Amino acid sequence: MFTRANGGFDVFVGNPPFAGKNTIAAANREHYLEWLLETHEESHGNADLVAHFYRRAFDLLRKDGTFGLIATNTIAQGDTRGTGLRWIRQHGGTIYAARKRVKWPSAAAAVIVSVVHVAKGELLAPYDLDGRPVDLITAFLFHTGADDDPARLAENANKSFQGSIVLGMGFTFDDTDKSGTASSLATMEKLIHNNQKNADCVFPYIGYKEVASSPRHTNHRFVINFGQMTLEQAWRWPDLMAIVEAKVKPERMDNNREGYRKYWWHFGEKRRELYDAIRGLDRVLVAGSQASSHFAFAFLPRGMVYSSNLSVIAADSFAVFATVQSRVHEVWTRFFMSTMKDDLAYTPTTCFEPFPFSSGFEASEDLERIGQVYYEFRAVLMVKNVEGLTDTYNRFHDPDEQSPDIAKLRELHDAMDRAVLDAYGWTDIRPTCQFLLDYEDEDDDAPGKASKKRKPWRYRWPDDVRDEVLARLLELNAKRAGSGGGRASVAAKRPPLTSRATPLLD
Repeated sequence: MFTRANGGFDVFVGNPPFAGKNTIAAANREHYLEWLLETHEESHGNADLVAHFYRRAFDLLRKDGTFGLIATNTIAQGDTRGTGLRWIRQHGGTIYAARKRVKWPSAAAAVIVSVVHVAKGELLAPYDLDGRPVDLITAFLFHTGADDDPARLAENANKSFQGSIVLGMGFTFDDTDKSGTASSLATMEKLIHNNQKNADCVFPYIGYKEVASSPRHTNHRFVINFGQMTLEQAWRWPDLMAIVEAKVKPERMDNNREGYRKYWWHFGEKRRELYDAIRGLDRVLVAGSQASSHFAFAFLPRGMVYSSNLSVIAADSFAVFATVQSRVHEVWTRFFMSTMKDDLAYTPTTCFEPFPFSSGFEASEDLERIGQVYYEFRAVLMVKNVEGLTDTYNRFHDPDEQSPDIAKLRELHDAMDRAVLDAYGWTDIRPTCQFLLDYEDEDDDAPGKASKKRKPWRYRWPDDVRDEVLARLLELNAKRAGSGGGRASVAAKRPPLTSRATPLLD
């Protein structure tokens, strides 16, 4: 049911108030989502159900009515934001009060919620965002920027790519392959020893596991690569083609895509645009595109085949490294990335292409200098400790880790962040990093029960700094894309905020 207050809905509990008591019964389980998407235009199938609660509450309001709802904190994120708050803001709704993160007042559950108050119609600013007056509250629950997903920027086009989808382990030489599909490294060495020409079509093959675990980012696999060759051209390497014909072709013949069957000696997705973009570079930047533990970039040499679980940036300067490795880019990535459980997944379309880099960053001597210092110190540290990126950043984010080398790495990271913020001209943002939990584990609150999970500590900026940087980046993205900084707040006929219902959970 709803409790009415000030002509609107103030609190919602119970079942969704969808029109007609027979509606839910008619929309059985398998068709419920389809019904929601049809009922609420511009909604997304991936949105959390809470977005539809907001939409229905808004529909039921009379003009100038208000409601306030407690929601999971996904209400301002991704497709849930797009389905709920974005649509409301763009169809006459005003968010006049919000608290982004409120710990649920119960020891029974480690839950963080958001509390959002909406008016149907225009409303006079200032509004109340986390207890401070602001002139605007966007669908992201920020004080500036737009409501829509950030636009992909033309200036970032053709600079970041997913690695190759080989589609057939029979292409590879890999002594760690337990399926028995890959050939051995000894076989590769024998083929090259017998005919040096075979080396022309055998390349180092690397994925994020090797990048993250090897102190020197060393590959342990190789792959046969015929590129764009015709079948006739590829048979000039009969030793290699015999392997591919025996180990790859049978698998491809069962594939339902005609192109994969027809060109069985080619990779599934060759990523020609990637290899064209990096031609002339000595090295490229990579990050994990699937389930990586930490936000970390590394340089790899050109001349390798990069696996599909790597995102590749066509850049070889330390200035670019400093920017993408900084917390400025990290907070953006963590907010917009594709996720797998609690892991990061850095994807070109969501993380790189929409990101508004600072003007002239690639030519910045300060960024080049600090990026080089940080990268080279980290590289020496990993080799010294025989630890890859994962182990190094596990220590970096561990509040109990006090070794001088890790402390120095933290200092250098802070200095790199400072240089990136200065490159944007954001000298007023003066963050101090802290060891903070990314989320609370429910097991932590269970009496007499110790959590078996590793606590999600991270040495990072506080949430208010993160939100400020995100809001400015969104505003900059909107300006670069030519869409303005979001809907401007306007004067309205409603009474000021102080006379309205008190926000929930105060």
